[in-house]
Amino acid sequence: MRSLKKESINLIVTSPPYNIGKEYERKTSLDVYVEQQAATIAEAVRLLHPNGSLCWQVGNHVDDGEIFPLDVILYGLFKQHGLKLRNRIIWTFGHGLHCQRRFSGRHETILWFTKSDDYVFNLDPVRVPSKYPNKKHFKGPNRGELSGNPLGKNPEDVWDIPNVKANHVEKTSHPCQFPVALVERLVLALTHPGQNVLDPYLGVGSSALAALKHGRVAHGCDITEEYIEIALKRIESFYAGTLKTRPMNKPVYDPNEDS
Repeated sequence: MRSLKKESINLIVTSPPYNIGKEYERKTSLDVYVEQQAATIAEAVRLLHPNGSLCWQVGNHVDDGEIFPLDVILYGLFKQHGLKLRNRIIWTFGHGLHCQRRFSGRHETILWFTKSDDYVFNLDPVRVPSKYPNKKHFKGPNRGELSGNPLGKNPEDVWDIPNVKANHVEKTSHPCQFPVALVERLVLALTHPGQNVLDPYLGVGSSALAALKHGRVAHGCDITEEYIEIALKRIESFYAGTLKTRPMNKPVYDPNEDS
């Protein structure tokens, strides 16, 4: 990250380790983890364009059965830099570990911050089908005319997108892989074609693929060489036209689709 120019990145989107002892991280005390996150966040703020967005996707740190919500714990680090929270997006998914002494977790959080009030937000490319597409105004000067946007509705701040498990078309050896569709929505809404997207915890490259699919410039880094090699192979497959990804707005369940 230090090799990149100040304020050169239009979107920083990432999911850092949660300090729970996964194979790609070394578990530390929560205080040390927060210090490490503070250093990365400070560098991210340095790189962020004045009109850019920063999206930090996190779940829970768990210690001895107790949950510590990382979005709450890290929020103050972003505010120390004067960033403004635009949305606290809830990413919900149907599958995960089953808990015995608490309800099974089926959501994580994306904190979307901007540096200023003048930021990119493109709603039309990420609209989703309206629940009532033929709804009409029932009074006033537009009575009888369609009341909704013909392109669809705002996707709101709760996103139901399957996580990447064993039978997912995008699955690699990474144990906590980003679905490309989750990042696509952020890329399309928060950047313009040709702009720079950075993932400082790149993993197997899902954020880079989301950026490249839509004509953005992808940047990323990771400390695990195996994951970088997988990311590069996935990018090669994308350019070769053989990469399989789950469509961004594909319904989680379609009763008309063959099982």
